[in-house]
Amino acid sequence: MTAIDPTTIPTTTRTHHDLAVVGRKPRKGWALTIVLGVCSLTVLVPLYFSVAMALKTPEEAVAGSGFDFPWPLNFGSFAEGWTLTGFGRGLAISAAISALSVIGCLLLASWASYAIVRNWEHKLFRYSYVYLLAAMFIPFPVLALPQVKLTATLGLDNPGGVVLLHIMFQMSFSVLLYSAFLRSIPDELEESARIDGASTWQVFWRIVFPLLAPMNATVGIFAFLASWNDYMMPSLITAEADMQTLPVLLQIFQRAFSTDYNVAFASYLMAMAPTILVYVLAQRWVMSGVTRGAIK
Repeated sequence: MTAIDPTTIPTTTRTHHDLAVVGRKPRKGWALTIVLGVCSLTVLVPLYFSVAMALKTPEEAVAGSGFDFPWPLNFGSFAEGWTLTGFGRGLAISAAISALSVIGCLLLASWASYAIVRNWEHKLFRYSYVYLLAAMFIPFPVLALPQVKLTATLGLDNPGGVVLLHIMFQMSFSVLLYSAFLRSIPDELEESARIDGASTWQVFWRIVFPLLAPMNATVGIFAFLASWNDYMMPSLITAEADMQTLPVLLQIFQRAFSTDYNVAFASYLMAMAPTILVYVLAQRWVMSGVTRGAIK
């Protein structure tokens, strides 16, 4: 059988085929755009409602429709929400808890993952990996009561105990990400450093840890979002009301001042601002770290 030369195909045939292929692409693109637009409305509509309510006066918040955008704008709700909710104190506590949780998660998860991946031939490390991943399937309500009792017994019913629990609960997912990424780093880099006399500790900090920069950003963002947005754990663990985080303070304010809609929504926006800002600035690192860890 003789091979067919593409140049012998009639020009009209190739042209119609190309037009048919090209004609299908815009339809797929428009369908995807419509789906993404509908999905984005589930975020944009509540966000617009929150902004509109926060910029209204108390009278406008009660009398008018929630979707009516106010004019002139009223920014007094933000100052009032800062004062009534104790926003400054809650912001400082949430920031401290989130920062310590991120640092602890980065250090412990990277160390554990490095030890597991580089000693995978030993059963103890393989079982440790399975043990850590199994913790992802344990529902939080099962551990809630033991956590409350244990932290109270050890004197950790404070933000320090919340930090430890945040680190422990984030370990499983972080080890999963780190382990997938570490397997892509060739052993030859470490062996050459060991030949030059570097210890395991020096190899990790001078060679491995810098190469983990994309995954460090990914794990750090996930740990920050989980710690900052957490409501259940601080409300159960922290005994003193003055040491509560922002989500708990906002819930307490909502119960006490349920009719001050404009102040409540202003407080919600101020609490959301750090997470939105951090994610917008670091979203490319999040996607890069996840995809590189999954592919490699």
